[in-house]
Amino acid sequence: MNGALARLLVSTPSLQPRLAAFERAAAADAPVLVLGEPGTGRSSLARALHAAGPRAEGPLVEFDAGAVPAALFESELFGHRPGAFTGADRVHLGRVARAERGTLLLDHVEELPLAVQPKLLRLLAERRYAPLGGVDADADVRFLAVGAADLPQRIESGAFREDLFWRIEVLTFRLPPLRERREDVLPLAEAMLADLAARFGRGSARLSDEARRWLPEHPWPGNLRQLRNVLERALLGTDAEVVDPERPRGLGGAAPARSLVEVEIEAIRAALAQSRGHQGRAAELLGISRKNLWEKRKRYGIP
Repeated sequence: MNGALARLLVSTPSLQPRLAAFERAAAADAPVLVLGEPGTGRSSLARALHAAGPRAEGPLVEFDAGAVPAALFESELFGHRPGAFTGADRVHLGRVARAERGTLLLDHVEELPLAVQPKLLRLLAERRYAPLGGVDADADVRFLAVGAADLPQRIESGAFREDLFWRIEVLTFRLPPLRERREDVLPLAEAMLADLAARFGRGSARLSDEARRWLPEHPWPGNLRQLRNVLERALLGTDAEVVDPERPRGLGGAAPARSLVEVEIEAIRAALAQSRGHQGRAAELLGISRKNLWEKRKRYGIP
C-alpha cells in the first residue's frame, strides 16, 4: 500500500474497504471526482491519490475555483501572454502549465464560472488549451476535482454543464459526513491530536476518557475541520498531557435555540478571530469560498 493512502486509511477505518478502488484510481490517469460536504477529507483523499499514482514525482497544483474572481479566472487557470488585456505586460503561466507532467487539483469545482466550463471541457477531452492572447498548447496533466455533494443536482438548475460533469466523473468517490461514520471519530481525533502536539512541540498528548466517550456521539456539523478546531483549542488551553476538550454547544440539548443568522455570524467572527483576520484561512475553516465569506461579511456588516 502506498504511504499516502496508508496514512489516510489508518485514521479513517470506514474507508479501508475501498482501498482496492483507491489504488486502482491512483494508478489510472483518468479524471477523479471526489464529492462530499466541506471538511469531510475530500482534498486529503485527492492529494493521497496523486501521491500514490505514477505522477507522484510531478507537481501537484491546486486551484480553488471559489477563491478567484470570475474576471481573473481564465487567466489564472490557463495563463496569458503579453498584450492579452490591459495591464498584461509579461507572460503569466496558468495553473495548467504549472501542473505539466503532474496533477491539477481543482477544488470547489461547483463554483466554476459557466463561461469557463467549455474551455475546461476541451482541456479534459483533447488535452489542449489556449492561454489568453496565445496559441494552442498541449497539456500533459492529470485532473482531480473536489466538489459539493449536490453537484449532480446543480446540472438541473443550469449552474453546471452536464457534458463537463460526465467528463470529470469517470472515477467518482463520495465521502459521507462524519456524523454518518462515527467509527472514524476516535482514530481521526487521535491522529489529529498527535499532529497538533508535534506541531506545537508538546511531546505526547492523549484524550481524556470523558472525551473518548462523547466525541463519537457528537454530530460534528463542521466535519473534520470542526473536530480539529476543538482539539487544537483544548490542547492550547492546557499544559497537561491529558487533553479534555470542551463539548461544542448544542450537545445534550443544554444550549438555547438560536436563529441560523446568529449562528452564522458567530461562526464567521470565530473563524476570523482564529485566523487573525486572514480571509482565505477563515473561509477554509468555515468550509466556504473566500467570495462567499466576503458576501456574508458584507451582508451582516462584519468588519
